[in-house]
Amino acid sequence: MATGLAITSEGGNYNGRMTLFVILSCMMAAMGGVIFGYDIGISGGVTSMDSFLKKFFPEVLTKMKDTKISNYCMFDSQLFTSFTSSLYVAGLVASFFASSVTRAFGRMPSILVGGAAFLAGAALGGAAFNVTMLILGRVLLGVGVGFANQAVPLYLSEMAPAKYRGAFNNGFQFSLGIGALSAALINFGTQKIKGGWGWRISLGMAAVPASILTLGAIFLPETPNSLIQRNNDHQKAKLMLQRVRGTNDVQAELDDLIRASSISKTIEHPFKKIVQRKYRPQLVMAIAIPFFQQVTGINVIAFYAPILFRTIGLGESASLLSAVMTGIVGTVSTFISMLVVDKFGRRALFTVGGIQMFISQVLIGAIMAAQLGDHGGLDKGSAYLVLILICVYVAGFGWSWGPLGWLVPSEIFPLEIRSAGQSITVAVSFLFTFIVAQTFLAMLCHFKAGIFFFFGGWVVVMTVFVYLFLPETKNMPIEQMDKVWREHWFWKRMVGEVSGKSKIEGP
Repeated sequence: MATGLAITSEGGNYNGRMTLFVILSCMMAAMGGVIFGYDIGISGGVTSMDSFLKKFFPEVLTKMKDTKISNYCMFDSQLFTSFTSSLYVAGLVASFFASSVTRAFGRMPSILVGGAAFLAGAALGGAAFNVTMLILGRVLLGVGVGFANQAVPLYLSEMAPAKYRGAFNNGFQFSLGIGALSAALINFGTQKIKGGWGWRISLGMAAVPASILTLGAIFLPETPNSLIQRNNDHQKAKLMLQRVRGTNDVQAELDDLIRASSISKTIEHPFKKIVQRKYRPQLVMAIAIPFFQQVTGINVIAFYAPILFRTIGLGESASLLSAVMTGIVGTVSTFISMLVVDKFGRRALFTVGGIQMFISQVLIGAIMAAQLGDHGGLDKGSAYLVLILICVYVAGFGWSWGPLGWLVPSEIFPLEIRSAGQSITVAVSFLFTFIVAQTFLAMLCHFKAGIFFFFGGWVVVMTVFVYLFLPETKNMPIEQMDKVWREHWFWKRMVGEVSGKSKIEGP
């Protein structure tokens, strides 16, 4: 018998408990976030290690030691950036295959494929002896992350009670933060290994979370939504829903799931369906939110934090330790977001986080523009001030665009286009992650400190966009989410107004 805290969803008339069964299932699924975070953190760390650069990218190491090369340009190498960004091209392609697997076979098989591919990529990366082998390993990691990022947020949103869906889904970003922090700590330790092979441990250790995810996925229960969508065994879905919610009184939620499924089964081509006018709000959000998430500049900080810290004059070891600090800040702030997102709502966190990120980016850009020239470094006080401001920036992202960039897209799609919509979200995320990762070091070389003003400008745009166009989704059951669009001041023109007195106010 599932046990837990009794809750009744405020967003609908669904009954249920916060069951241990759901908590354990979602914790296992969220390991998909750990493997993504670990990869982001590990690639940024090993690329700042002299031993790794000497073996695979000696021209970058030569630039670092050339006093004539600008601080902002010493890491500018297309081969070097392709090591980081190759993962995202593979992830982009894999996410579309993952959509078909998730829809036809369920969420659990996609998570299993993701873990297995990541496991293979970790083994290849740790054993690499040339750049080709290294990048091939990254491609396999990308396939793993593509499948996991497509399936895990859907799994979390569908398993969680409506009242706590935000906290559960933000667990994906929290897991991502745990992965990135673990990577930073491992990099800090392996950098000190005398033989210069510490980077192999860093890359190979990705196999640990991948193994846990792969083995755990075998035992993961399928979501009731997916069980109903894939077959007509409503009794099996009802038993799973009763187990998930910890109560026998699940008929209202089951009826909504069956109704959503009957609509979804009339849809043969969800990618054609999603471009229809009535799904316009969801399509816009599926593209805009992951795009904005990437142009906050966060992955620049995550990938290249150690490199950035070396640019402003910190040594190799100090740079890796600084990355550990930012990892701790990001993880703690995401945990705070898990606690408050279902109380204060998505829009409030987006707004507060956006203001915080904008102010810190402008200040970082101003300090670097004023004090960091092409040669030399920042004085110690300014370097540590930049480090503190980066931590403020990471905290702002950690309770806003970080977790909410995954949460909101995963909860807004009706079942008939849910898998296709999530694939678009993941693909757009990977596409712009790739573009930003591939161009950042060249942009840093040309924009210099102006790079922070560039990303700061985008933060203003995205904060205004959320304020005007994103309705509040907290506490709304996932299969009743169409109401928020029909009550929104702008989107109701496209999807039709809802009858009744309650309206969602415009900005």
